[in-house]
Amino acid sequence: MKSFKQEKSLFSIQEVAQIFNVKTSLLRYWESEFDFIKPEKSETGIRQYRKEDIEAIRLVYHLVKEMGLTLAGAKQRLKTNKGDVAHNEAIVHKLKSVRSDLQALTKEFESMEKYLIKNET
Repeated sequence: MKSFKQEKSLFSIQEVAQIFNVKTSLLRYWESEFDFIKPEKSETGIRQYRKEDIEAIRLVYHLVKEMGLTLAGAKQRLKTNKGDVAHNEAIVHKLKSVRSDLQALTKEFESMEKYLIKNET
């Protein structure tokens, strides 16, 4: 799952699909299954996702794709404790970001180590 630019206020369905690495049809399906995912629609019916919609999708994505819950399970979890789900998802998202940063640092240190070893001789 990619992060999205904060300065933009509306996103197309294709952009949101890219953020989550899913098909647009899945987003339309989730929209029909979860009443809190309500993208705005233009006069021509084009979906325009707000940041709130993307955050709602992030919760569903976390429960279904990352935790492996069924849609029914995700609905139940969100119904009983949406706040906890949002909190846990935020923690998981932050931990993944930290892991990515640490992996990048590890690669950088390994490159520096190889350079130093190579130039010691």
